[in-house]
Formats: sequence, structure tokens, C-alpha cells
Amino acid sequence: MSGRSDQSRDSFFLNLRFLLIVCVFAANALEPLIDASSLANRWYTWIFMFHMPLFVWVTGYFARKNLKGEAGAKALLQIMVQYIIFQSLYSLLDTAFFHVQGVHHSFFAPYLLLWFLASHFCWRLLMLAMRRVSLAVQLTTSILLGTLAGYLPFEGTWLSISRTFVFLPFFVLGYHMTYEKISFLLTPRFRAAAIAGSLLMLAAAVWTSAHLQTGWLYGSMTYTGLGHGEWYAGLIRIGIYLLQLAASAAFLGFVPFAAGWLSRMGSRTLYVFLLHGFIIRGAASSGIYAYIHTTFGTLCVMIVACLLTVLLALPAVKRAVHPLIEPNVGWLFIYANRIAEHFPKSRGVPNRMQSKS
Repeated sequence: MSGRSDQSRDSFFLNLRFLLIVCVFAANALEPLIDASSLANRWYTWIFMFHMPLFVWVTGYFARKNLKGEAGAKALLQIMVQYIIFQSLYSLLDTAFFHVQGVHHSFFAPYLLLWFLASHFCWRLLMLAMRRVSLAVQLTTSILLGTLAGYLPFEGTWLSISRTFVFLPFFVLGYHMTYEKISFLLTPRFRAAAIAGSLLMLAAAVWTSAHLQTGWLYGSMTYTGLGHGEWYAGLIRIGIYLLQLAASAAFLGFVPFAAGWLSRMGSRTLYVFLLHGFIIRGAASSGIYAYIHTTFGTLCVMIVACLLTVLLALPAVKRAVHPLIEPNVGWLFIYANRIAEHFPKSRGVPNRMQSKS
């Protein structure tokens, strides 16, 4: 392939990642309005049809670069440290200012958006465990686990266990995805059809927002919690998977190929993800949403969310909070290796974390 195509391999996924973080910010900003504004409810439902499945999918794609060996061990350590830092920060601020109802302040119950870090850690471990079997087996197993997760006898927010299994199929698909596998789909004809399909789904959200419980799209609730204690409730999960796949494929039509400012912003989405919750929770606790009643107000919320996404993705923000968002875990890695050296070696393989998987 040409050098330009090689460059586009990652730029397409980076562009997608930035568009998705815009959707994440917008959806979370709209959430306090969904009971009061039909427009907010419809946009919120539409975004939730695709934004989490696609975000997990693109996360799986980038995980293939550092899943195994020393790079994989360091990635797991960094996710763990990020989780500890931000679980502590969000919990402290929630106790002092936010006071979100129904939140359990425990390291075993991720604070709202931090479920993604806990699940990402688990997805990597699960992929390592399944890496020696075929894609068909991985996908079948992940769909089965995602379907069975709804039958859990307890709330799935603990350790993010429900979302981990529900969204695992998208991580598996992303891990095995390559630019070549999707490039033939993204022809001008497909892109036009995909955009039209996505807009039709937005229009359909007028109906689905009244008939589809968004809890099905969250992936964190049990079937009983969703009001479906029937033995066949898992079939509804299969239907939701099909809906999410269709909505996700349709949204790909909006994603440009070319590398540029969008790609550069896409390389800093972690900063937006971990920081935007402070803004959302701060705005919600301030009472400002009580003054937003009109369609114009809802549109303003979405516009402000888009502008703040761009702001948080600027290089200056990365320079300011880099040690907090991407903490250096090299010292932990060295320390873990030193501990490992004290354990007996087996089968002649050095007992060191950096040995290749």
C-alpha cells in the first residue's frame, strides 16, 4: 500500500476516537435533561446506540499494539494507577460537592465514567487468556458471556463486571480489526449510505426513546433490573447487539480518513475522558440545569460540550496534567520485577514480567 494509505491506517481510528469523545461528552452533558427535554432524550438515545460499542471497538484496535510482553504489563499497570488516582479524586469530590445519588464509594465500585478503566483492564486480561483460540471461538465466547451477564443475581456495577462482559465482543472485534478489513467498506457509496442510515436512526430515536429503555444500552443492568425476568431475556440482548452493530457501522460513514488536526486531537482523548466528568458533575451540582427548559438551551448544552471537548484535547492541557493522566509506572514495573526475581523459576523460563508472552 502507499505511504499515504499507511498513514491513514491509524488516522482513521484516531479521527473516530475524537468524534466519539465528542459524543461521550455531549451525551453526559445531556443526561440531566433527558427527563425534561424530548430533544435531549432523542439525541441521548441515538448517541448511546453506538458511542460505547465503538469506543470499546477502537480501544481494542489500539490494544493490539501493546497487549503482550513488557508493553502489555506496563499498560495494565498504568490503567491500574489511573483508576486508583481518579477513583480517589472523584470519590473525594463527590463526598464534598457532587453528592451523586446511588454512588458507592468503594474501589470495587467504579465511580460513574471510571467503569471504562476497570473494564479496559479486564478486557486486556481476557484477551490474553483467549489469544490462543480462534477469532470465532473468542467472539462466540464473548457474546455468550455478554448475554449471560444479564442473568447475574446482583447489580453489575460492582467491579464493572456486567459492562466488562456485555461490551467484550466489541473489544474482541476491535482487537482483530485492521485498516484493510474495513477500507473496502468505506467507499463513497458506502459512506453516503452509512450517513443516511445513521441519520435515519437519529430520526428513529423519536420512537425508540419512548419504547427502548436506555438501560439496555448502558450494559450495566441485569435483566431483572430492566423488568425482564423471563428466561429468554438474553434474546433481547442479542437484538440490542444487532442494533448497536448497525448503528456503529452507520456512524463510521462520518469519519474522515485523512490525518490532520482531528487525528492529533484523537491522540489526546484520554485527557478529555478523565477530565470531563469534573465539568459535568460540577455543572450538575451547581443547579444550572434547573434553568435549561427550552430547545435553544438544549442546543447550547450540546455546543458547549463540543467546544469543551476541543479545549480539553489541546496540547496545553496535556502538558499541564500529563503526570496525572499518564503517570510514569516504570518504577512500579522495576519494583515488580525485583519481587518476581525472589520467586523460583520454572521450566527454565526467567520469572520476569518482561518475558514475552
